[in-house]
Amino acid sequence: MEDKWEKLYSKNGLAARRIAANLLAIEPGSRIPRVSDFVTETSLGRGTIQGALRLLEEIGAIVLEARGHLGTFLVRTNRQLLWDIAGLGSVMGAMPLPYSRKYEGLATGLVQVLERMKIPFNLAFMRGSSNRIEALKAGRYDFVIVSRLAAELAIENDGSIEMVKNFGNNSYVSGHEIVFSNPKTKSIQSGMRVGIDYSSADQHLLTEYETEGVDVQLIEVNYMQLMEMLKNNEIDAAVWNKDEIIHSEEMGKGSFRSIKAQELSRKVNEATMLLNRERVELRDALLDLSVIDVQGLQIQVEKGEIYPHY
Repeated sequence: MEDKWEKLYSKNGLAARRIAANLLAIEPGSRIPRVSDFVTETSLGRGTIQGALRLLEEIGAIVLEARGHLGTFLVRTNRQLLWDIAGLGSVMGAMPLPYSRKYEGLATGLVQVLERMKIPFNLAFMRGSSNRIEALKAGRYDFVIVSRLAAELAIENDGSIEMVKNFGNNSYVSGHEIVFSNPKTKSIQSGMRVGIDYSSADQHLLTEYETEGVDVQLIEVNYMQLMEMLKNNEIDAAVWNKDEIIHSEEMGKGSFRSIKAQELSRKVNEATMLLNRERVELRDALLDLSVIDVQGLQIQVEKGEIYPHY
């Protein structure tokens, strides 16, 4: 095996590393690209590509089957070996702090599905979608989880990132409500002090839309401190995640009255995965990450059917 690994530093071996990343995105039983397709993509010769595929078979990373005019099919893969050959290393992701059962479920789904895919993986937690997106662009993380709203705004402002997975409705939050320090209050009124967290695209835009045209004082607050400040009457109102409303039993609650806020809240509910656009090999490797499996594990955690694991 050592001799075979040494071959990865030959011309054929360097080609094998590039091809390995492509093959990670192909399901066993599927046809692989033609040699001419690999030649076009890599600018390498046909002999080099053919040698690279043979080397991957020798190492035990893949099993191929030629089916005449139908092409060559991928019979079996050793995903972990392909991942190592491609030199992808350990993937580092970042998502919101797991302060709700929904986020714990999403983290559990991501971790368990990526583990099944044999992808070396670590998950970090960081407050604020804008902070996570900036960390992604700086190369500190390989992917980040944000709402669809935050993702669309980020992509609109910077073409270097792309959305590769959308985890569906209510995968990020169940919704938002307005929470008030006065239990009898149901809507934002003039003169109120309203908490706003500018590091959260979701919370701050919903707040701005709901307070549009109302004479209020916007108080910049860390999202995690909003509830405490409401309880201490340091602010009068704040937009808050419905998944955490359980901590606000003695407070007033109200729905959005602004049409813009109502429409925006639908985009806030969906979790998405963002990558740097240049990370083509990682995007290809993550193509078969099963959204349905992630959703299923998230729901099981939310219902208390399984314990969170992340």
